[in-house]
Amino acid sequence: TLFNYILLSLIYTSYTLYKYGFKGWCKLVYKDGWRYFILAFCDVEGNYFTVLAYRYTTILSAQLINFWAIAVVVAISMIFLKVRYHIAQYAGILICCGGLGLLVASDHISGSNGGQALNAVKGDLFALLGASLYGFTNVFEEFLVSKRPLYEVLGQLSFWAIPINGVQAAIFDRASFRSATWNSAVGGYLTGYTLILTIFYSGAPIVFRMASAAFFNIGLLTGNFWGVVVGIKVFGLHIHWLYPIAFVLIMVGHFVYFGTEGVLGEARKPWLGENQEGGSDGIGTAKRRVENPGVMV
Repeated sequence: TLFNYILLSLIYTSYTLYKYGFKGWCKLVYKDGWRYFILAFCDVEGNYFTVLAYRYTTILSAQLINFWAIAVVVAISMIFLKVRYHIAQYAGILICCGGLGLLVASDHISGSNGGQALNAVKGDLFALLGASLYGFTNVFEEFLVSKRPLYEVLGQLSFWAIPINGVQAAIFDRASFRSATWNSAVGGYLTGYTLILTIFYSGAPIVFRMASAAFFNIGLLTGNFWGVVVGIKVFGLHIHWLYPIAFVLIMVGHFVYFGTEGVLGEARKPWLGENQEGGSDGIGTAKRRVENPGVMV
């Protein structure tokens, strides 16, 4: 992920410097750098512990941790951001989680749950910690992008993540770097991974603005299904008959969850005021729609 943070910083930190000027950027770092440092630290560690979990536990166990990430997001949003969910939204979340449960069950039935765990308890704890950090990061990023420009948030996130990630890799992964295979194929894989991850990081804040961190996380549940599609086409895997049913459940859960709000939906953030006066008027925000009723966001 270090390469992803570097690319994000080249794009968004550079643009922030262009918009604010060097003095304005330094003032931003001095005034709000601590907020973005916390965001970057949690994002880096969420990535680290989630990947580390796969060394010790099975894919089946790692998938189950998705439930916990959603619970963390909902709890933090309710406690700190005063978000109140409609009963149908809880139902949508449960339907989506039910679909994930079918995915996990089909993995168990078909025996494709990732094999024998090296140390299941340690792996599950790492996955749990990674999911908790992801949940906090998503809610914190939703809060920041609702009030600040996207380029500022992504620029500062990546700017602080580079030294955090770099120092951690230098301390814990030196042996891996020395023993790794470096060739053109590996370079191609890393390049593709970095580009896709950068697109993912660039799109996530827009989803946070238009919907919420909770919606974002239940949306990620579909990743399990699409991962199977890739596995079938690329690796020749075979799926269990429960997979299509699980995917339908997840999609139905999305419609139930997101169909309970009005036109603005979850783009209207309770912590920004009745008319969203405390928020940004950037793309995807309710403030832009409130101030310009004819503008599509």
